[in-house]
Amino acid sequence: MPRKSNTRAAQGAGSIRQRPDGTWEARFVAGHDPGTGKPVRKSVYGKTQKEVRQKLAQAVAAVDNKAYREPCKMTLGEWLDIWADTYLNGVKPRTVKIYKDDIRLHIKPYLAAVKLGELDTHTVQKYFNTLLTSGKKVPTRDNAGKIIKKDGKTVYEDAPLSAKTVKNVHGVLHGALRQAVINHYIPLNPADGDFCKLPKIQKQEIKPLNEKQIADFMRTIQGDPFEDVFLVTLFTGLRQGEVLGLTWDCVGFDSGMLTINKQMQLHQDKGMKAYQLVPTKNSKVRTITAAPFVMERLKHQRIEQAKQRLLAGPLWQQSDLVFTGTTGAPITKPTIYRAFKKAATRIGRPDARFHDLRHSYAVAAIRSGDDIKTVQGNLGHATAAFTLDVYGHVTDEMKQDSASRMELFIKNVSGS
Repeated sequence: MPRKSNTRAAQGAGSIRQRPDGTWEARFVAGHDPGTGKPVRKSVYGKTQKEVRQKLAQAVAAVDNKAYREPCKMTLGEWLDIWADTYLNGVKPRTVKIYKDDIRLHIKPYLAAVKLGELDTHTVQKYFNTLLTSGKKVPTRDNAGKIIKKDGKTVYEDAPLSAKTVKNVHGVLHGALRQAVINHYIPLNPADGDFCKLPKIQKQEIKPLNEKQIADFMRTIQGDPFEDVFLVTLFTGLRQGEVLGLTWDCVGFDSGMLTINKQMQLHQDKGMKAYQLVPTKNSKVRTITAAPFVMERLKHQRIEQAKQRLLAGPLWQQSDLVFTGTTGAPITKPTIYRAFKKAATRIGRPDARFHDLRHSYAVAAIRSGDDIKTVQGNLGHATAAFTLDVYGHVTDEMKQDSASRMELFIKNVSGS
């Protein structure tokens, strides 16, 4: 039985009482109404008298230091909706969709009901730990690999999210909570990296085409409708969206330079799918001095596109895109994916991805003597350190080759 409600003075200011349900409440003066001058009283609550005394002392100290702010009563789910709809202006549409999907699929099911002002690091850490063990639902399969159904409905089971996905989800949650701190809804960001421990991401091994595979690839795509797309990508290192979003005004035939200032991106909104040009991945413009071979392929593409325009007649969709379908429409990513996979399979690399053409360019450039800074600039990486992190194994191999050459030189001059 809870003790009879009683009130007694707290240390310094405020009062503490035990409520009928056994919990404790402390009331204190948080300020004065600017209109009436009357004191504004607030309460803090706790399960024990000790807990509520500590909260009261903190609140009174904050009032004395003019740092007191009323705890936010908004739930995290409510704030995430507001943040996603209000504070993502300027973010690429595709990125906004990814953020909203992460919120809907990976954050709200676990934390939506938590009060924003009550969210602490311990809760956030437990949440991330949960994602690493049971963060998504996957169809349950039998020993033969067949999906199990019950009463006509697919049976699902818990499965872990990858470390990379958890890191991405953390980025979304951290960004939303950072804005909540800026808005003075919460004093600290409980998802800060100094507080939360995230899993280490295992760096995925890159698998570029070697010299023989590149030669085989060039032979097998001769006459392919996407030959020029493949070759320009292979020998410039452009990202898929960048090469599909390249426009003729960015091709300098006289200077031999390409200006990379946008990318093609799929935008999905309310069930509608449309490709549109958006800024590059890091929103920075870069220029690439292309090999003469690349410029010749672009001249070839311009001629082929002119032929397609004549054949399409009134069906031609006018745009300034360098690479288009037979009626001038943008080339879709599934289309280029299927075409590349067929070519890669023919050279014995069915595991290769379109993005491996970019890796192949980078490795070939480094091995041919380009310095890391030049490769970084051509690839559009933010820093040379990132380029080294991705392709450092290539430079390590080159160092070993250099040591072997030096050893041979020493033997020759020493006569040993």
